[in-house]
Amino acid sequence: MKKIISVILLFFLNFAFAQVKWMTIEQALEAQKTHPKKILIDFYADWCSPCKIMDKKTYGHPVIADNINQNYYPVKFNAEEKNSIEIFGRIFSNPNTESTKGRNSLHEFTQYMNVAAVPSTVFLDEKGGPITILQGELSAKELEPYLDLISKDLYKKIRSRDQWEDYQKKFKSKIKN
Repeated sequence: MKKIISVILLFFLNFAFAQVKWMTIEQALEAQKTHPKKILIDFYADWCSPCKIMDKKTYGHPVIADNINQNYYPVKFNAEEKNSIEIFGRIFSNPNTESTKGRNSLHEFTQYMNVAAVPSTVFLDEKGGPITILQGELSAKELEPYLDLISKDLYKKIRSRDQWEDYQKKFKSKIKN
């Protein structure tokens, strides 16, 4: 009986710790100065159902959370953020927040990153430069190959659709169905 309880407890402890350690964009850029790593930004909105699904099922998956925590500075950014931020030598704000009805306007940083819809996942290199953007809801299995591709700089070698498809065929997922 003690063994069964121990196994169940270990399972729940493992699942409880499988979460992404989110930070602000300012914190991530500051951390890059002393320990360069790529940045993953999850652009979301409070009203966005697919964003909430990604939070729970994609970013909450132990394989994904572990990969992100090891290889990236993970940032969660509300695409409709009301507060100003100062990064990249300028101030980004959302001056139209109070004048819109319904959903809020997009924050200037959201627009600067070319995010037009949420959820969107943006990858930045070790110097804060853009790598790519993935728009729409992604499952853990869909996001996983991108995490490895970008963290290992393999994206720099892919020049054609055929190379991308070849990468996807050879990719070995750590996610069990």
